[in-house]
Amino acid sequence: MSSPSSVLGFVGVGVMGEGMCRNLVLKSGRQVHVADISAENVARAVAYGAIGSSIASLREVADTVFLSLPSIDQVEDVCFGANPLIVKGGAIRTVVDMSTSDVSRTRSLAHRLAAHGVRFLDAPVARSREAANNGTLLITVGGEGALFDEVDPWLRCMGSDVVHCGDVGAGQVVKVMNNMVLLSTVNALAEAMAIAEAAGVDKTMLANMLRLGSADSFALRLTGEKYLARDEFPEKMFPASYALKDMRLALALAQASGIRPAVAEATTALLDEASARGYALNYYPVIYRLIRAQKN
Repeated sequence: MSSPSSVLGFVGVGVMGEGMCRNLVLKSGRQVHVADISAENVARAVAYGAIGSSIASLREVADTVFLSLPSIDQVEDVCFGANPLIVKGGAIRTVVDMSTSDVSRTRSLAHRLAAHGVRFLDAPVARSREAANNGTLLITVGGEGALFDEVDPWLRCMGSDVVHCGDVGAGQVVKVMNNMVLLSTVNALAEAMAIAEAAGVDKTMLANMLRLGSADSFALRLTGEKYLARDEFPEKMFPASYALKDMRLALALAQASGIRPAVAEATTALLDEASARGYALNYYPVIYRLIRAQKN
């Protein structure tokens, strides 16, 4: 790690970041200063041992700062906005972006940070909120190998599987492709359940049978039985608006590669429609309701 006396910072302790930060606080053996736009979120972090802070304070005390934010827009704003994390003469030497962010803008951000003498890793996370709470996330990392080795022990406080995927941006590419496959698989599951229901077959029974066959998957076990089969799509989970953002990131990568991803395009269109129809804050498998309504 950076040094025996390294002080850590964590920005963004929301749905995923709260559990991640808690594990970092409890396992790292370091002071962890926390900032968030929600005072309530910061208070919860303080309750488990974090030090309540602000962006202005973080830039003066933290050596390495982890970001868990909704998108690259917020990441760029935190780093270089009106109240910037990165300033001349500040304490920060390393930024680790654990958000799911646009690949080209992530690489541009890394260059901009380097010009200020700040090192950078992209380290987006996969799996569920439960995994964030349990410290069992998958973390895909892009950046210089030596820096990865340095930060890896801290990442392992938050994830059970931490993989160095290549240079800056590679972690984001792998994460975006992971989400593209997951979301498209859930689309297929939602279609299957709507078709089965229309044909007079119970959705829960279908989900149980799919688990026994070659259609079994993480998506089925995470969303099929617990949410799709029950037609329950709560808020404050991974919402349709976030899923739509990730699919648009996948489409941008595909366009840059000269590939037209027909399956991803269809899933993106459905998530877009779900958000427009008032489901933007609901857990993203809510697309099932749109598919089911097509038969009417």
